[in-house]
Amino acid sequence: MQAWQVHENGEPSEVMRLQEVDRPTPGDGQILLTVRAANINFPDALLCRGQYQVRPPLPFTPGVEICGETEDGRRVIANPVLPFGGFAEYAVADAAAVLPAPDALDDAEAAALHIGYQTGWFGLHRRAGLEAGEALLVHAAAGGVGSAAVQLGKAAGATVIGVVGGAGKAAVARELGCDVVIDRHAQDVVAAVKEATGGRGVDVVYDPVGGDAYTQSTKVVAFEGRIVVVGFAGGSIPSPALNHALVKNYSILGLHWGLYNTKNPKLVQHCHEQLTALAARGAIKPLVSERVPLRGAAAAVQRVADGVTTGRVAVVPGNGASA
Repeated sequence: MQAWQVHENGEPSEVMRLQEVDRPTPGDGQILLTVRAANINFPDALLCRGQYQVRPPLPFTPGVEICGETEDGRRVIANPVLPFGGFAEYAVADAAAVLPAPDALDDAEAAALHIGYQTGWFGLHRRAGLEAGEALLVHAAAGGVGSAAVQLGKAAGATVIGVVGGAGKAAVARELGCDVVIDRHAQDVVAAVKEATGGRGVDVVYDPVGGDAYTQSTKVVAFEGRIVVVGFAGGSIPSPALNHALVKNYSILGLHWGLYNTKNPKLVQHCHEQLTALAARGAIKPLVSERVPLRGAAAAVQRVADGVTTGRVAVVPGNGASA
């Protein structure tokens, strides 16, 4: 079969190689899946660089989120078990962790429903307790993680303010349903948020960026507001001033979604049921901006790493898998 492999750490476009390799053999409790679509996540770039919290042995195949097909014909979504990731014709997953792919979504959309939307649901509902009528600020609102939070926020009845970088991404954020869109390249984010909220600030901040975005969040979070720290796509990990959190009376909430798979997997299943229901009634629908063939995976991962994409980019190997 064909699979992208990383033999040394570095930039995805430089270290990912498309090779002919043996089809993986599942271990105990694992199943083999034909990859129907693999969604590209920022952690795929970090894996290539050797900067992710999980460091599989070299060589490995990246691709942490797929829609696949079981040997008995079931269409499922899964997080492949590394080193046999999803940028290949076949992948391996833990049998107990696969989830049914929603009928309302195609393969690429289904692949994109898992990590980003689970993260959004846990962040907004489980951690921040977002309520209808509250104001939600989403950084990187046109990206894969941010776009999911925008849709989930709207589905929850919140007023959603999206921060993006550039006019093109601003247009995408508006299409996603943001009530207010702020282009950080052209506007002062803090001033624009305060203007949009009448000076009150926002109840919940969803931050997958870190760095300056986090600093801006602390200046616009409302009394008893909650800042959900999701990631650091901006490359800089902030050091929060806890005296500021004390004086302004806001909460800083960390979210590591992957922990729920081991600490409370029943919640992951419950979340998937909620997401499936939302997809069925059209309240959420992953934004898949590109669908690339398997041969285009390395370049696509690099584009995601460089922050120039909107929504999700999916790798679609096709059904002509080789042995």
